[in-house]
Amino acid sequence: MNRILIAFALVLSSLLVACSDSNNNDPQLDQGPPNPFAGVVSAVYSGGDNWLCHPALTDENNVCASNLDATLVFADGSTEVELHNREADPKVDCFYVYPTVSGDPGTNADLEEGAEEIFTTLNQAARYSRFCRMFAPVYRQITLAAIASGAFGEGGSIAYADVLDSFQHYMANDNNGRGFILLGHSQGAGHLKKLIADTIENDEYLLQHLVSAHLIGSAVRTPEGADVGGDFQQVSVCRTSDQTGCVVNYSIYRQSDPELAAGLAVFGTPSNGLTAVCTNPAALAGGDASLHSYFPVAAVPGVIDRLIVKRADGPYADSTSAPPITTPFYAMPDFISGQCALDDNGISYLEATAHADPLDPRADDFNGEFVIFPGWGLHLVDMTLPMGDLVDLGSAQAEAWLQDQ
Repeated sequence: MNRILIAFALVLSSLLVACSDSNNNDPQLDQGPPNPFAGVVSAVYSGGDNWLCHPALTDENNVCASNLDATLVFADGSTEVELHNREADPKVDCFYVYPTVSGDPGTNADLEEGAEEIFTTLNQAARYSRFCRMFAPVYRQITLAAIASGAFGEGGSIAYADVLDSFQHYMANDNNGRGFILLGHSQGAGHLKKLIADTIENDEYLLQHLVSAHLIGSAVRTPEGADVGGDFQQVSVCRTSDQTGCVVNYSIYRQSDPELAAGLAVFGTPSNGLTAVCTNPAALAGGDASLHSYFPVAAVPGVIDRLIVKRADGPYADSTSAPPITTPFYAMPDFISGQCALDDNGISYLEATAHADPLDPRADDFNGEFVIFPGWGLHLVDMTLPMGDLVDLGSAQAEAWLQDQ
């Protein structure tokens, strides 16, 4: 009997040792790929000075913690205040890179946040705080002066180096295995497009944690009729609200924009046999849909405001006798709709239509075009017009990603 017990003990001991040896020989078992930027500490982004939005900032210094309440102005002139509620414990992150707004002289901006950077981040990114933990670095972007002089190409490497540096620092020190959404417009979207193609698509960990990319106003191109290929080899076009690891991309032109017909379009253009993507965030499956827009009450700061064609003065046709708007934003439900279009010149774009009624008290148009820059269309309000739809879509994508974990 004792021999039997001893034999049983020896067998059990051998099994335990074997299991232990197996674990020691395979330390990565079920742990997944490693964070490629573990241990990175940026000399520029390790403090709070060079962030517009960051969880470590106080609300007073955090642009994405600002008041985003909006007054809804309906077709009959009645109003309702819509409160913006930030998620107290967000489960995913949003990383935002702003477009060309800097009025600094020279080719590249400095690292000082100006009124233009603050205003743009407030309008384009802060509303994602409804479900996201927000990150928005200040970077040495290519300036408006550089674009005006035609020298913007020279500063691209400096600007992108800052975006990459800030993203690497975020991944190493703040991400902690969370899913992230990339947000960018125009120049910012271009930098993030490069980040995806050069870095994220080449790393399994980053791909696994990419919830989606909302890259607006800088074309992502694919072979005609395809959702992957061209600019990206693994990140496909978003076609459903529960699809993750995908990209949302479009540029907006007004319905019947004469510069489109004249072949002057700057955005949404084909290139090297590839077609620009158009994904309507209000209707990913296609078709026309009402856009959930948010317009700022305050004027655009800096030189940009002087370059905007003034088609409306707020949400009312007669702003002098209209009731005051007491919130920092206003919205006009069911006033603007959008649908993707492809014209005879191969321009792929999101077509916006204003549904004006001269008999109601609301304004009959909205602002968005530049006095200069022919062919830019509604580039200025690419994110403004479907802002609510972008946030709704991002929230649905975040929920889908979390459910898959």
